Order: sequence, then C-alpha cells, then structure tokens
Amino acid sequence: MGVQKLDHHPGSSPKPKTQNGFLKSFLILTLLISFTVLLTGGYWIFKDNAPRPLEVKNANGDVLLTKESIMGGQAVFQKYALMDYGTVLGHGSYMGPDYTAEALKVYTEGMQDFKAREQYGVDFEQLAEEEQIIIKEQVIKEMRENRYDPEKDTLELTDAQVYGLEQVREYYKDVFTNGDGWGIKPGLIKEEHMPESGRAYVSEGDQITQLADFFFWTAWLSSTLRPGDEITYTNNWPYYEDAGNTMGLSAVWWSGVSVTLLILFMAIILFVFYRYHLDMHPAYEDGKFPKIDLRKLPLTSSQVKTGKYFAVVSILFFAQSMFGALLAHYYIEPDSFFGIKWIYDILPFSISKGYHLQLAVFWIATAWLGMGIFVAPLVGGHEPKKQGLLVDVLFWALVVLVFGSMIGEWLGANGKLGNLWFLLGHNGWEYIELGRIWQLILIVGMGIWLFIVFRGVKAGLKRETDKGGLIHLLFYSAIAVPAFYVFALFINPDTHFTMADYWRWWIIHLWVEGIFEVFAVVVIGFLLVQLGLVTKKSTVKALYFQLILLMGSGVIGIGHHYYYNGSSEIWIGLGAVFSALEVIPLTLLILEAYEHYKMMKDGGHDFPYKSTFWFLISVGIWNLVGAGVLGFLINLPAVSYFEHGQFLTPAHGHGAMMGVYGFFAIAVLLFSLRNIVKPEKWNDKIIKISCWLLNIGLAGMVVITLLPVGWLQLKEAYFKGYWASRSPEFLQQEQVVELLTIRAIPDTIFLLGVIGIVYVSVKAIFNLRKPTHRDEEALPVKDLAANEE
Repeated sequence: MGVQKLDHHPGSSPKPKTQNGFLKSFLILTLLISFTVLLTGGYWIFKDNAPRPLEVKNANGDVLLTKESIMGGQAVFQKYALMDYGTVLGHGSYMGPDYTAEALKVYTEGMQDFKAREQYGVDFEQLAEEEQIIIKEQVIKEMRENRYDPEKDTLELTDAQVYGLEQVREYYKDVFTNGDGWGIKPGLIKEEHMPESGRAYVSEGDQITQLADFFFWTAWLSSTLRPGDEITYTNNWPYYEDAGNTMGLSAVWWSGVSVTLLILFMAIILFVFYRYHLDMHPAYEDGKFPKIDLRKLPLTSSQVKTGKYFAVVSILFFAQSMFGALLAHYYIEPDSFFGIKWIYDILPFSISKGYHLQLAVFWIATAWLGMGIFVAPLVGGHEPKKQGLLVDVLFWALVVLVFGSMIGEWLGANGKLGNLWFLLGHNGWEYIELGRIWQLILIVGMGIWLFIVFRGVKAGLKRETDKGGLIHLLFYSAIAVPAFYVFALFINPDTHFTMADYWRWWIIHLWVEGIFEVFAVVVIGFLLVQLGLVTKKSTVKALYFQLILLMGSGVIGIGHHYYYNGSSEIWIGLGAVFSALEVIPLTLLILEAYEHYKMMKDGGHDFPYKSTFWFLISVGIWNLVGAGVLGFLINLPAVSYFEHGQFLTPAHGHGAMMGVYGFFAIAVLLFSLRNIVKPEKWNDKIIKISCWLLNIGLAGMVVITLLPVGWLQLKEAYFKGYWASRSPEFLQQEQVVELLTIRAIPDTIFLLGVIGIVYVSVKAIFNLRKPTHRDEEALPVKDLAANEE
C-alpha cells in the first residue's frame, strides 16, 4: 500500500457553518462570569487576609515573635510533610490532630490558668463552677479583641495571651522532641537538618519554636475578630466554646438557601434538558448495531506504544492501593505494621500518605494522557512523522518524574536535603507534594503530551471549519490540562497560608475535579461518535450543555473549600450555593450511564468494548453517589463547620477520586488496550470480576468504615469541641477501632480487583498487534471534521 498524505480528508466539508451559536455564547459567558467571580474572590482573600505582624509584642514592648518566625514555622510545617499527617485550619490529612484546634485549646487553657491564678491563686480546674464561668467569659472577651495595629504592623498580646503563647511553645517542644505518642517520631525535627545561617525559607533559630509560633498564629486568627466584624478571621472555626467559637448565622442561612436553590435549578435544568433533547442521540436503529471488527481497525506506531503506559499505570495503581492499605492500618497501629517496626521507620504515615496521593494523581493522569495519545491519530486521520519517538521520550520523562519525585519527597521529609527541600523534596502541600523542580518537569511533560496531541489532531483541526466543533472541543480541553497545573507555581513557602490554600484548590478542585472532568466528558463524546454509536450533531450540543453546567457550578463551587481557612465570609454563600448546584450535572451523568448500559446491551455478545462500558457505568453511579451525594453532604456550611477535616471528607474523596476519576482512567485504559491487543488474547471475564471487586471494595470502604466513623467524629465535635474529634483518644475508642479494623475486608476485596487490572494490563504488552499503517499514511477512519447534516 502506498503512503497517502492527508491534506484534505475525503468527505470533509469546506463550507463554514455556524452551529450551536447560542450554547457556545452561553458557555463563553459562563466561563467569563465564573472566573471573574473566582478571581475577584481571590482578591478578597488577598485583601482580607489575617495579618502576619512584623512584630508581636507584650505590654512592655518586648518582641515575642516576628513575621519571620511565623513564616519560618509554616516552612517547617511544610518541610517535614506535616500536612500529610495532620491539618492546619482544617486542611491536610486526618491521622494527626488539627494543629489549629489543638493550639487553640492549649492557648485558651493557658489563658484560663493565668487568669485563675491571678484572681484566685489556683489553676482553672480547681475553681468552682461559678468562678470558672467568670474566667471563661473574661478569656473569651480578651482573646477575641483584635489588638493588631495596621499602621505599625504590630500585634500586642495581653499578659494572659503571652502565657498562652508560652504554653503552646512548651507543648510543641515536647511533641516534636519526644513524639506525640501517635504517629510523630521522637526527634523528627532536628537543627542539623538545616544550616545555621542562610536558610531557605526557614528562619534562623530553633525550628520547633518557629513551628509553634506558626500554630499559635493560626489559633490567634481563628479566635480573634475581624476588624469591625463579629466573626473571627476563620468565620468562628474551629468549634470551641471556651474560645467563643460557635457556628455563625451565615452557615445556617446559606445551608438552607443552597438546598432551596438546588431544588429550583434542578427543576429548571431538567425541564430544559428534556424540552430541547440535550442528550446524545443514537446513530443506529434498533437491531442494526454497528459491527466493529477489531482485526480491521487501523493501528499506528504511537498507538501501539501506549501499551507500556497502561502497564505502568496498572503497576502504579497497585502501589497506590498498597499504600492505602498501609495507611488504613496505621489508624489502628500508628507506629508499626503488624509489629514490623522497620516499615514505619522507613514509611511513616506522612510519607506514605504523600505517596498514596501522588501515585493516584500519577496513574490516573498517565492513563488519560495515554488515551489522548491513542486518540490523536484517529482525529487527524494519519500518524505524524516521528510521533512514536515523542511518545517514547514522554514515557521516560514520566518515569523519571515518578521515581525522582518519590525519592526527593522521602529525603526532604526526613530532613536530608537542607536548603534544597522545597526544590527537590516535599513541598509540604497535600495533593501537590512535588518539589518545585518536579512540578516543572511535570509541566514540561504535559507540554510534550500536548504537542503530541496537537501534531496528531492538527489535520483534523484544519478540516473542521466550525471552531467550536467536536475536534476543537477536544483540543481545547487538552490545552487546559497542562495550563491549569501552572497555578501550582503560584505557591511558595512564604506565601500567606490562606492565599496559598486558595491557589492549592485551583489544582485539586479545578485541575483534578474540573478540567479533567471536562476532558473526560469531551473524550467520551468523541469516542461514542467515532464508534458510530451516537450522532455528532446531538453529541456536540449535549457536550456544550454539560460543559455549561460543569463549569457554571464547579468553578465558583470551589468556594466550599474556603469556608473556614481564613477567607472572607462571602465564600460561605458562594461556596454553599454553587457547590450544591454541582450535584445537577453529576445527576444528569447518571442518565448518560444508563445510555451506556443500553448501548452495551444493544451491542450484544460481539460488542468488543463491554469492559470499557462496565467502568463507564460505574463512573456514572459514583459520580452521583461519591461526588454528588457525599460531596453535597459535607459541603453544607452547617455540616462542614463541625465536620471540616474529618472522616466524612475521605468518604467523599474516595467515592469521587477513585469512583469517578479512577474508574474513568481504567475505562480509557481498557478501551485503548482493546484496540492494540490481539483480539484472541483478550479476557473480558477477568475484567468483569475485577470491576465487581473494585466497586464492592470501594463501597465497603465508604459504607462500613468511613461514613460511620465520620458520623461518630462529627458527633464528638458537636458535644466536646472540634479538637476532641481529631485527638488520638477518639481514634482509640473501642467502637472506632472496630470500624477501622473491619475495613480490612473491603480493602482486600478492592486489592483483588486491582490485581486483575494489573494482570490484564501487563499481559497486554506481550500480546500487542502490529501497526497497520506507517507515518503520514491515511487512516480509514470516520472524518469527524465533516459537517453532519
């Protein structure tokens, strides 16, 4: 067969056509409004940040701590990966305490003791009930008064507050010297880990004192009123009555408003959806399902080379799941693994948690990148020259990134990198643990991927006259994948914690939960059209409608992460309403899952993509349950106030991250492998069993352990204060230990499902089809650039 270069694909239409003009305009308007609100909200956060005073003084003018020590303490918190052990302002991991709540308790009790000794000559606990009430009221009044002077950039503490600060310092000196009796090793923080002078981000002087100053600062801002307001910088979070922190009116009001508006908009959007038939319409008649012969499908070199991507994806998936099992065990036995101490010594909770999260991002993202590489030639109609070489280069870049970053994170969190900790080690932020150099390598890698995809789809883009058509939508969503990760570079160790957290959620919520979901929705639509299962015209219309809903609710919905991290009160309203509306597009996707089920049934026994559709159906279900229902539960401000940073959050997180993004990654992995593996070597039975095991295991984790423990934890916070719900004593309660122990059953079921996926993926690389077409040779594929009449 001779090589035919495609300048103009047969059947394409050169006539420009304007289609879906209203939906396109509405989508653009939605994006403009949503991001304007989000960026304006970011400005509010920047403007209304709790101050980091240049100097904190006592009544005599003696300097107690400085801005440098607060910033240095934040850097110490990040350097030793403490956000992957506990939380600050409710954000981080859930094995350890919330250091804000814990420091607030120590600070408050210190002030109470100081006042009691000053007035009655005894400790607070020795006072009569009436006397304790008097002291409590005095302490609350004194600690909530804002004594920050913006003109001098100084903060004055009362004598009682100074004593509270001293108690906080003594408390954390003991914790990080002798261990916390739970998951923190004795001697974790050592001065020899940093040079005496010329330190990177960490100030000169004792690191533990700086860390305690940072924790005290978060306790101060959580209990001090905003200027001219009646709520603290954290909207009265964490809940602790002794410090005067109780739930404000806005949390109750906006919880009710969000539910009311959800019901209203659900009715309106469902009416529009059914009135204008904004779903994907079948492209085949009953009994005439398209025949798909895998042996006759074209295959290029770059497509075959994606096989090794998916093999690595499955291995990383297995490693990530094993770390998850280890983390689950640590909640019962925090300093060993069934008595094996060396595992804990090498992989304590904080490092294991960082690996668990990073490996999840790596394997899910790599599966999606591999699928993008596979799809590209189908879009462009041919394989660009040397495309396979670029695919190999990207693969090895990803290998270097995965292993290099994991080694760097371990060295950094163990204090082995000195001043290079932020560049090469663990940068300290949950979900984006990569050191700055590794972040840059990831961005470069995604840039290479985008270039590969662009080369593949370039011809299709040229042929498609509609700049908002299916191929253009696919490419726009691909651009957004590397573009939105760039915001990780906005975060440095000296960035104000609240502002850094604002940008961090751009990565977690907008990049992972937003952009990847947009990419997923468009790719599903493209593949269904490519397979001849749905019409292009209806699919493009449906995609615009779904994107309007996803971005219209999801962008501003990021605000539910900002309720209590020191951001402005306005985010309680914005976050509550728009995060509630996120349930609507997720609900509509369950209808799409049912359509996938019908297509699979119509395809009958010979339909080759049954395994992909099993996981797409799972995605639809978990989209509603994990992302929608469980997300809605914890996003209500009145619930979040008591629940923020408790086990209900990973119940939602596991259901959404694994159930939606993980299962979709497996779906695209199976679709791609099905096309590049010899048909006779494929085994759907193993995959079907794995699908059931993964779903049952995941549901078991959520229902048997995470939800009930989360409920008990919320109850503990409600009756005893938030700090109590995050203490080791809570996790050591008999009922909680039993629930955490029984989780081993669903975890084992899930791991068996993972092994099935690993077996299929690794076996596949030994049974790959040979490429059928050479570089720049026309592929006999449907031209999706053609206008559909």
